[in-house]
Amino acid sequence: MSENKVRVTLVLTQTVLFGKVMAKECDAMANFDERYFNSGSQQEYDTSLVGEGEQILWQGKPNRKAFILAQAVKMLPFAILWLAVDGGIIATIVSTAKDLPPWTVVFFVAFFLIHLLPVWIWASNLLTAGKRQKNTDYIFTDKRIIIKSGFIGIDIVNIYYTDVFGVNLKVGLTDKMFHVGDIYISGKGKAQVLWDIDDPYNVVSKLQKIVNDIKTDTMFPNNLRPDENDGYNTRYNGGQ
Repeated sequence: MSENKVRVTLVLTQTVLFGKVMAKECDAMANFDERYFNSGSQQEYDTSLVGEGEQILWQGKPNRKAFILAQAVKMLPFAILWLAVDGGIIATIVSTAKDLPPWTVVFFVAFFLIHLLPVWIWASNLLTAGKRQKNTDYIFTDKRIIIKSGFIGIDIVNIYYTDVFGVNLKVGLTDKMFHVGDIYISGKGKAQVLWDIDDPYNVVSKLQKIVNDIKTDTMFPNNLRPDENDGYNTRYNGGQ
């Protein structure tokens, strides 16, 4: 047997052994489609952000009540404290304003308009929360994760499954009230968050499995595996 044939045989043997180990550790992956995130009802998807031949597996957006409440609670203690301190100073200045030169009053007004910036930021986040929630969409396809967000302009972020390092879930106190959670996706570049997702445990579990299975099939494409190891049998076939 030639040296090249020996090398090929060794590579195939290692691939088969690896496949058998992975098959024991993971259940065989069913074909990805919208039923993978079974919601029990037919859902109409927005296909304007997906490419030709790309299939939407799941689409959602932040729970409206939870999202708006989170914006109200976020920075609220800090904003109240800041407003209380500045308010006390402003009250003192107002009580003596008649004894101050006009230019001094103008200076203090301009100063506190700027100094109260944390309060304005909190108020702005609260007032724009409804519009931002409406403009936010999260989409899982059989190729990538799409995040659409914005207030006036619209930002689109694409995360390909092979670039994902980790998928984690955080459920805070206000999240528990509405049975939602925040899904944190870490990978190449800045980490992304899917805010206030309904049925979070189911969604994050399915997303973790998609990432794991597609990354595995990328490293060991089904169409390159020997007959003895059919892998996870996903739709992904090495980009072909």
